[in-house]
Amino acid sequence: MMLHVLVDLFEQNRDQEKAIPMQNYMKNHFPFLGIKTTERRSLVKQFFEESGILKNDFQADFVLALWKKDEREYQYAALDYIERSMKKLEKRHLPFLEQLITSKSWWDTVDVLAPKPVGSIASEHPEVIEERIENWAYGDHLWLRRSAILFQLKYKARTDEELLYRYIVQNKESKEFFIQKAIGWALREYSKTNPASVRIFIESTALPNLSVREGSKYI
Repeated sequence: MMLHVLVDLFEQNRDQEKAIPMQNYMKNHFPFLGIKTTERRSLVKQFFEESGILKNDFQADFVLALWKKDEREYQYAALDYIERSMKKLEKRHLPFLEQLITSKSWWDTVDVLAPKPVGSIASEHPEVIEERIENWAYGDHLWLRRSAILFQLKYKARTDEELLYRYIVQNKESKEFFIQKAIGWALREYSKTNPASVRIFIESTALPNLSVREGSKYI
């Protein structure tokens, strides 16, 4: 496996002094190597070019190996790889993405996975909404519920408005900050496409104050 090549690159650039504020920003949920985003992307790009991994089929095992590493930059590298491999993702990869969403979960990984690979698969294979994402929206898992609200984030005019609003209504009683924030974010993004609809929805629906504040920014 090519994992050791990337690990060597990252280890050579470990900076504990930089790691401390990065860990603090993430509420100390994860240890960090101390590699800033710009530097990490440069190192990952170097790895992609030297390894040729992007020329191969999608490597789920490679992603899982990165996901198992302690330091958070490895999960970010996995997300970089997924984003560069979007055209290779198929419907069968959705359970795998669910596994990623529900492990080492925090907003920094979920907010890439939900609107990008999950959103892409659901756009190409809308049947997965009823088959799997529906259960996310109505389930008990915080990050799957957030993902259900956010997976259409980049859809713009292709947004299934009824579905978006139904998932929001299902979750609007939640006291969870990350659910209330997701509702506001989804409404704010959709308001760029259909402000009148979002305005009517907000006015006619009892939503958390945070969701209303976030969702109303552009209307």
